[in-house]
Amino acid sequence: MHLKVASKATAGRKSLVNAATEAMAAGADSKARGAVFTRPEVVDFILDLSGYREDQPLHEKRILEPSFGRGQFLFPIIDRLLNSWMSARPEGSPLNELGDAIRAIELHHDTFRDTRIGVIALLVHRGIAVEEAEVLAGRWLSQGDFLLVSIEGEFDFIVGNPPYVRQEMIPGPLLAEYRDRYVTLYDRADLYVPFIERSLSMLANAGNLGFICSDRWTKNRYGAPLRSLVAERFHLKVYVDMVDTSAFHSDVVAYPAITIVSREKPGATRISHRPEIDRAALTSLASLLLVPMLPNGSSEVRELTGVTNGTEPWLLGSSDQMALIRRLEESFPSLEEAGCRVGIGVATGADKAFIGDFAALDVEPSRKLPLVTTKDISSGEVVWRGQAVVNPFAESGELVSLERFPRLRRYLEARRGVIVARHCAQKNPEKWYRTIDRITPSLAARPKLLIPDIKGEANVVFEGGKLYPHHNLYHVTSDDWELRALQAVLLSAVSRMFVATYSTKMRGGFLRFQAQYLRRIRIPRWVDVPMSLRLELADAAIKRDVQACNRATFELYGLSCEEKSALGENGE
Repeated sequence: MHLKVASKATAGRKSLVNAATEAMAAGADSKARGAVFTRPEVVDFILDLSGYREDQPLHEKRILEPSFGRGQFLFPIIDRLLNSWMSARPEGSPLNELGDAIRAIELHHDTFRDTRIGVIALLVHRGIAVEEAEVLAGRWLSQGDFLLVSIEGEFDFIVGNPPYVRQEMIPGPLLAEYRDRYVTLYDRADLYVPFIERSLSMLANAGNLGFICSDRWTKNRYGAPLRSLVAERFHLKVYVDMVDTSAFHSDVVAYPAITIVSREKPGATRISHRPEIDRAALTSLASLLLVPMLPNGSSEVRELTGVTNGTEPWLLGSSDQMALIRRLEESFPSLEEAGCRVGIGVATGADKAFIGDFAALDVEPSRKLPLVTTKDISSGEVVWRGQAVVNPFAESGELVSLERFPRLRRYLEARRGVIVARHCAQKNPEKWYRTIDRITPSLAARPKLLIPDIKGEANVVFEGGKLYPHHNLYHVTSDDWELRALQAVLLSAVSRMFVATYSTKMRGGFLRFQAQYLRRIRIPRWVDVPMSLRLELADAAIKRDVQACNRATFELYGLSCEEKSALGENGE
């Protein structure tokens, strides 16, 4: 009886997974499928870096493309394979010689069909009979979900641009199936993360994986299991930062990186940043990245050891900055260990309902708090624009009873339609009027430092204890450190180095000044800061003199001339 129940449950789950997979395979929205198409010169660059070159006996090797889309990688792969095979003066038939050389997967039905037609046309154009071309296409190409389909054997090369799909876009049964199969689908990981995990599992000894995808997993929390897998079992051979390059046919907000990972003993990593997207330039750079010994004084390529280190974020900056980071991490406690707390402002889920002009908000005075937003601090000082947030929470942290606050009740009921449409309200209908984040009124009364999420440079602003922060602002409070002195440290080149090292970059080279990166900053304990230096730090912050902040902060950390130079200072 129990076996029958279990069997029915398994069959039911399989049916749900199949239905979800089919829905994604039939969908028309390329954005929902994470389809972003790579420029041909970048494709050739990745193939060169992966070692899939025409001077190799490619017909004796195996290559996998796990999400071939419109064939941006697939067509150049076929061309290289045919050129290599034909130059070897083959005596056998294409079916015998080439039938096992390529495996390529695509989920989307229409894309699969169109690209298959293109593959057959390419083979016929290259002199292969129509019947043989159709059979080869049938052997090489498969329609299905790469994360679920059965694939035999190992591969010498695995290349491509895995789909960038957020978890909320994946149907629930399918996401649950992925989680059961892939240990790297952790926290808020996007779909490209298990794509990398499965691809690595199918690499042959000394085989190379060459992917272009978002660089977020190299730094963020959700990438920790995948970083650990690479560190323990593979060699990160090449990393090319593609920030501010036109690597794709369409713009993307989170910039990508190219990673070449090999199933071999870990070693040093060759690193290049922001290459020119030009075929000749990329061909030259590929040769430099792969040369046995880097020439002295190379400015395009650096070689670093210890980039992969368990679950730790990858440190990919200059070697002298990495040495400074390591020293400071060994010598000083983290920001929070030194008595500073990092948090983020309130997310309401419906700002139009919960936020408005302070004077005009028709609720009881105790039910609204003056709100500070990024616009209020854009000048470097707080210039309050008069906004407020409705506060439905009591000091205890519980929601207030609307019966006790008739003005609040009328205000919220008038906006009920917008408020209950939020996910958090639908999940908990009885508490429909709560904001996504709990509001703690005492935070408004605390002096704090405010830091916008996305900025080119740190914009650390002192707020004296009157305003509540909005959700685009991170806040730092402390019972130990004097906040003006701390402001100077956070405005300094040292803090920017920490954030730049651990943060992912956005369009235009902007950094994410998020809590997880701010917590990486190391500082001395306040009791260890001499009185004269305390005054110097605070004075520099009050004057917004960044150079003075740097000078005082460098003294705080005891930086050497070489370490100052690593931060772009003259060492004096």
